[in-house]
Amino acid sequence: QVQLVESGGGLVQAGVSLRLSCQVSGRSSNAYSMGWFRQAPGKEREFVAAISWSGGTTRYADSVKGRFTISRANVMNMSLQMNNLKAEDTGVYYCAATDNSFVQTSRARYLYWGQGTQVTVSS
Repeated sequence: QVQLVESGGGLVQAGVSLRLSCQVSGRSSNAYSMGWFRQAPGKEREFVAAISWSGGTTRYADSVKGRFTISRANVMNMSLQMNNLKAEDTGVYYCAATDNSFVQTSRARYLYWGQGTQVTVSS
């Protein structure tokens, strides 16, 4: 079983940067790709960014492309660097992991989820 814990959220003003981290623990028999999703109040959880097991392939939602960068220091640590934050980036950000090595953008492909960390961007 894989456990995920996010950190780094907070209240910031528009235009600044924030870095989210995801710590992985537990044992998994498979290589796993990882991703970030977010959920704003009253909206469905949406894809933000994803990274393959090796870290060599990444994908981004169009809304964050060029501003956010997903990275993977090792198999146990993943980060999301968020620059030039906008009010519409506000939401709870979730770290998630699949059970395969390929980058995934669909929420249905993710088996393990963290509890989420709140990001609030004031305009």
